[in-house]
Amino acid sequence: MLSTYWSPIYEVGRHKFVDINTMSGRDLRMFITNHRVEDIERLTLRMKDGLGSKKYKPVDYQQLQAITEAKRFASANIELKIHKTLQAARMTKENTVTRQHRQVWCKEYARLMKAGQRLDLEIQKFLDEEGINNDFLFQMKDNELQLEKERSLFRADTVDPIWQLKDDLRSRLSEMCSYTSQHPLKTQSIQCDLILEQVEYVKKQQKDIIEKLDLECLSVEEEISATRTQAWLSSTEEIRSSLQQIPEEVLNLECPYPDLKESLLKEFQSLDEKYSSRLQNITERLNGLDRCCGWSETDHLIFQSIVDQYPHDMKDRRVLYMDMLHRLFPHKSRQELSDHERHWDWYRFTVEQKKAVLQGWTRDRTDLLMKAVMTLEEACSTYDEEVALRMDRRHQQKVCAELKEKLRQWRAHQEEVARLEGAIAARKQEEEEDRLRAKQQKDEARRNLQKEKIKRYYTQKQSRRDELERRDRQRLEELKGLLAEQARKDQERVQFRQDLLQQRRKEKESQALRLQEQEEERQRRLENLRNQVAVVADLDPVRLMGATKSSKARQNIGAEEEVALQRPLFHLYTYTDTEILSDQRVRIEQALRQAGLHNTFYAKDVLSNINPPRPPRRDMESTLFQNLS
Repeated sequence: MLSTYWSPIYEVGRHKFVDINTMSGRDLRMFITNHRVEDIERLTLRMKDGLGSKKYKPVDYQQLQAITEAKRFASANIELKIHKTLQAARMTKENTVTRQHRQVWCKEYARLMKAGQRLDLEIQKFLDEEGINNDFLFQMKDNELQLEKERSLFRADTVDPIWQLKDDLRSRLSEMCSYTSQHPLKTQSIQCDLILEQVEYVKKQQKDIIEKLDLECLSVEEEISATRTQAWLSSTEEIRSSLQQIPEEVLNLECPYPDLKESLLKEFQSLDEKYSSRLQNITERLNGLDRCCGWSETDHLIFQSIVDQYPHDMKDRRVLYMDMLHRLFPHKSRQELSDHERHWDWYRFTVEQKKAVLQGWTRDRTDLLMKAVMTLEEACSTYDEEVALRMDRRHQQKVCAELKEKLRQWRAHQEEVARLEGAIAARKQEEEEDRLRAKQQKDEARRNLQKEKIKRYYTQKQSRRDELERRDRQRLEELKGLLAEQARKDQERVQFRQDLLQQRRKEKESQALRLQEQEEERQRRLENLRNQVAVVADLDPVRLMGATKSSKARQNIGAEEEVALQRPLFHLYTYTDTEILSDQRVRIEQALRQAGLHNTFYAKDVLSNINPPRPPRRDMESTLFQNLS
């Protein structure tokens, strides 16, 4: 129980709360008090006798009441601020949600506009492609004309009389307002009663017409819904019945192996049984569900449209469309909306599951059909190959016997041909040997003659090589002499250039020294001129710390009472606008700025080459850049 006390020390107003677990021995002694009945009786007697006590002081209830009121007022202010903050937060959240809804509405509106335009184009394209010989198009156009006539007749019978009655009432009211003094009050009340009766009759008639139209619209919608449901069920049944039948391609194909075809038919039956059971379970579950999930057709259509507006990848998608549904259906709680959403998701999942089962059935059936056709074709081709192989074997045996006989005869002929060719080859070999001996002798004589010619050629070549070497040596000696003479001339030319460069350097140094002396002389003369025109002022601390004319003028000290408002306080020595615009540099700079060329190098070059209208004084000319150069 001690762990539930305050921790460790908190002050609230004038009271202090101490945590027993963390208090010291002194605090514990202060916390534990001894209570005795005699002390209370003794204190009561002292208070009755008019005696006070140092431990207990009288309570100032007015001060406590003031403190309580101040605390209550502060608490009320804090509560008001919290209420305003919560209200501002709710408004901010509402504005944020409304902005997100507006973005979604704009996107959905643009998407529906594009879809409507695309649908109109497809309809127009369909009408253009079908041509004028289609009876369906003529029938649709006749229906459209008939509906337009009925709409015009309905407008003439119901809407136009209401507008006419409205105009009559306005005219009668204007007449009654303008001629109230001429007609008695009783006559006016009778006319008003007649008008009200007529208006009530028209209202009742319009109400009956609207109820009748609503009933017709509801019946048409139910008929369309029933037709759509029947068409969907019929299409589903057609698909199911077509899938449950064994394909005629498999039945009509011939198979030389009966066991193979029987196994293929059993495979089709097992596939149909598997998907039929699954489809039957899904259909039974779908029949037990309501398409509108317990709501009306209109409310369910609104719910479906609102949910489809918000994309699945949008942040806080469910929060947004639940907020919109709560706005559209304020009479339904969030639990009802969540239940309807869950039922609708289950219904859509069941429908998608049924579509997936039908698609899987169709896909597996198509794959099985293709495999069955390929298998039967391969079986037929294999059977044909076996038959052809047996026929080929018989034919090959017959051909082999004929070839053996022919081979025996061919070998006898080949042996006789080989004997004759051997005799002919022996005679040819003898003739070839005689020819080769004669040729070798002729080649030996020709090689000896060629060796003699080669020897004479090498001797002549060596003599020519010696002559060329002698000429090259002589030419080399001549070139060495020419190069030595050229080197001597180059040395003299280099020495001359060095002397000339030294002379020019000395001339530049003497010229720079002369220019420096001239510049020093010029600076000395300028310094003398500055000393001559320098201002010499006496030391006057009183004048320095005293007030000036401008400060007195700002403080209106010593100023006359009547001073002209436009009178200048000081004389300003500067240029007028005429003098500034007369400067050619200003006009050229403005022209370049208007042309957008004032920051280019061309503008800098042009402005640097323009002289001022008045040449500067010689003492104002800067020599900084001259010294730097």
